[in-house]
Amino acid sequence: MDSKLLDILVCPLCKGPLYYDRAAAELICRADRLAFPIRDDIPVMLVDEARHIPDEVEIPT
Repeated sequence: MDSKLLDILVCPLCKGPLYYDRAAAELICRADRLAFPIRDDIPVMLVDEARHIPDEVEIPT
């Protein structure tokens, strides 16, 4: 994932910052507890495509 792209991407729902989880190939919004998939090095920034992270799961920092 290109670091310049990561600098400008924000959550489409709350416009907050995203955390890049390289191992899971996801961009994570901590505020909304959503994980946006990265497919073929392209972030899929659609809320309908995002995975909800349950409250009991700790989000990496």
